[in-house]
Parts: sequence; C-alpha cells; structure tokens
Amino acid sequence: MFQSIPHKTKKTTMPAVPGGVYNQNQQPSCFDRMKMGFTIGFCVGMASGALFGGFSALRYGLRGRELINNVGKVMVQGGGTFGTFMAIGTGIRC
Repeated sequence: MFQSIPHKTKKTTMPAVPGGVYNQNQQPSCFDRMKMGFTIGFCVGMASGALFGGFSALRYGLRGRELINNVGKVMVQGGGTFGTFMAIGTGIRC
C-alpha cells in the first residue's frame, strides 16, 4: 500500500538559532523580571477570579449581563491584586 521513498542523505548544517530577546551574555534587568512577574501574576489572578467569581455570582443568582459584568470585575480585580504582589515579590528578589 505505502511504498517507502528512498531519499539521499545529505550533510547539511543547521542554521543558528537567534537568541530571543536577550543575548546569552546579558540577563534580563530587574524591571523586566518585575514585568514578567506581574504578567504571570495577572494571568493567575484572572484565572482564579474567573473560578471564584463565577461560582459566587452563580450562587447569588446572577444571570446574563449581570453575571458577565460581575465575573469580569472580579477577574480584573484579582488579576491586578495578584499581579501587583507577584511584581513586588519579584522586585524583592532582584
């Protein structure tokens, strides 16, 4: 059914991989680390805000537009709070 296609093995060199944002000799600055800490904390806070805010809003009996507005507000508040604390913690470690 399937036939193997013979191929020639040819030595090729692999191109150099570009080194992302930072060189190998340079590490990210403290401010860059704090931005990354805030970003990760914001994402984690948004996820936990969606879970806890969604369950509490459903428990209060919110539906439709009220549910979306309330969950969105809790997500942004949780993301901002947790992101700020992660940025502060990362700044302390610098």
